[in-house]
Amino acid sequence: MSEMRNDLLKTVDRIFDEHCPKPARESAEAGEWPDALWRALEEVGLDRAALPEEAGGSGLDFEDAMLALRRSAYHGAPVPLAETMLAGRLLAAAGLAVPPGALTVAPVQTSDRLRFVQGAPATTLSGTAHRVPWGNLCAHAVVAGELDGKGMVGLVSTSGAARGVDKNLAGEPRALLEFDATALIALAPLKDARARLEAEGALYRSVQMTGALERSLQYCLQYANERVQFGRPIAKFQAIQHMLAVLAGQVAASSAAADAAVEASRLAPDEFAVSVAKSRVGEAAGKGAEIAHQVHGAMGYTREHNLHYSTRRLWSWRDEFGNESYWQSRLGRAVAANGADALWPMLSRR
Repeated sequence: MSEMRNDLLKTVDRIFDEHCPKPARESAEAGEWPDALWRALEEVGLDRAALPEEAGGSGLDFEDAMLALRRSAYHGAPVPLAETMLAGRLLAAAGLAVPPGALTVAPVQTSDRLRFVQGAPATTLSGTAHRVPWGNLCAHAVVAGELDGKGMVGLVSTSGAARGVDKNLAGEPRALLEFDATALIALAPLKDARARLEAEGALYRSVQMTGALERSLQYCLQYANERVQFGRPIAKFQAIQHMLAVLAGQVAASSAAADAAVEASRLAPDEFAVSVAKSRVGEAAGKGAEIAHQVHGAMGYTREHNLHYSTRRLWSWRDEFGNESYWQSRLGRAVAANGADALWPMLSRR
């Protein structure tokens, strides 16, 4: 790892060690905005880390920005960092200014459709978006859709749009937003805007799940070496060693798939690489969380142990922006459409 990346990880770790203790996580799950943590992230520019410098970014490579996101998930950070990065990248790609503060995106459900309506004096937005991440706590949402058959990206205020707030398994807010001829703050064309939102969201969730899997493995290794049974650490038992080896394999496979997708998606999400990553990491999320709780036994199911901050996120994130079955189907259709002769070049193009 380069010295710059090592310094980046140290900075991220320091911020979360200082501003993300257990009480802060519990307060966030109760609905309180983690203001101190978010301000600390803004102070070092992590909220804009995925943006190019000309759009107000901090000058990090996209790979480094995703490394910071991955580390935030390692710490179980209760903030919309992924959503803010994603929203900013969409605005920058459309040539729109990125507003300050935390951002969210909509729609995130494949069945939802938001309508842009051209009118005087401004274009408006109508429609309902379900389970918008942090939609009740972010002042602005970046929305994707079509106008006259062209992909468009818009920026809209969420003030007064929340009609209800649910939570995912990780305790993160998921809001129902309703827009009724709401005036847009900005609007610009972006080719395949809705597909880009979906693919980039899947990429970010893959990166986050990889970080949560890494933390789950770390918890397992620590617990297995500390927990003594029949006079020796349980890590000495062959059954436990086998489970740890399987979990480590799942983490390694997830890391490889996520890294490949990030590398291929520097400028825009690469659908093939993202499909592979979201499918593989989603599968690992299910298996990895299962093994982690088996290793910890009853202790892992209590709120007193921190394991649940990782596993509940794995269970939640694997279903957002398309689960593994959805992306496997997308991948299969793409391969079938290209024909048998194109399969090997597709697999070996890198």
